[in-house]
Amino acid sequence: MKTITSSLLCATAICAGPAALAAQETQRFTWEGTIELGYDSAYDSDVPGAEVSDTYATIDFSAEYRFSDRISAFAAITAESVRPLVQDRTFDDMGAYISELGLRFHFDPVVISLGKVAPAFGTAWDATPGFYGTSIAEDYEMFEAIGTTVDVDLAEAGTLSLAVFYADDTRLSDSFGARRGRTVATAGGAGNTGKLNNVALQWSKSFDATTVTLGARHLKAGQGDVKDETGYVAGVSHDFANGLSLLAEVAHFDGFGGTADDADYATLGASYGMGNWTYSASYTQRDITSTGKDKFYTLGLDYTFKNDITLSGGLALLDESGAKTRSAGVAVIIPLGG
Repeated sequence: MKTITSSLLCATAICAGPAALAAQETQRFTWEGTIELGYDSAYDSDVPGAEVSDTYATIDFSAEYRFSDRISAFAAITAESVRPLVQDRTFDDMGAYISELGLRFHFDPVVISLGKVAPAFGTAWDATPGFYGTSIAEDYEMFEAIGTTVDVDLAEAGTLSLAVFYADDTRLSDSFGARRGRTVATAGGAGNTGKLNNVALQWSKSFDATTVTLGARHLKAGQGDVKDETGYVAGVSHDFANGLSLLAEVAHFDGFGGTADDADYATLGASYGMGNWTYSASYTQRDITSTGKDKFYTLGLDYTFKNDITLSGGLALLDESGAKTRSAGVAVIIPLGG
């Protein structure tokens, strides 16, 4: 994170002494972000129309301003291609949207966030290594929700996160530039209820180099849905301190997405760092009642320069009930902030 302090605050602190210096410490603006430029191609597929390529840009920016030791405002903005990929695309369908926005209250060891938030549920959708590693686990990622999250630091007992929310159906659910369309309750979908009647709970704890995560969520059926969704997730990761890291996560859902389907996910990921190079591999299995069992294999290779810019590449094989799609991609990822 990069801390920016205005010259006016600095000058005031010098003139006013210790009291102003203390105020300067509690009123600060922090930010970070990334710019990713990449190329992703499904170059060989048994699925008609699936052989498409995407030359893309993704920009993520997040910031927080501390009004005091207790209160801060936060926001996160993403710019990317916001429409589904149906044919070859080059920096097209670009739109920007606000993914998080609200107020945060710090009552050590409890932090409460109100507004547009991202409830915690699992880690494989974000932490699986490699260019393609997170692609399938992203199915159950939770984001862009209206509500509140409560994070409690339990010290030696770990961290507990609770969220009460519903899918964002405000104007913030649309995008600027290319329009992705506003979320409406009539579209249905688990959690798209317009009411604070959806709940997620997650506990995580680190045991030296091993981190364990357990989570559960209950999403009420939206309009036209068959049933509520109830999901569970369990994961473990371990850093062997010799460059090797492993991750494993399983998730089960009853009424997945508000349908009659059950769904099971299992993800295994491994990475090995050697100097500036990181080698990775992952396997994800997805089994949904109505669509059958899918298998996803990936290989990745990253190189991180001294300025923290990363060049990332990967290969992937998706086997959807026997129909295979092979993909290759490469990207440069530029970090912003300190």
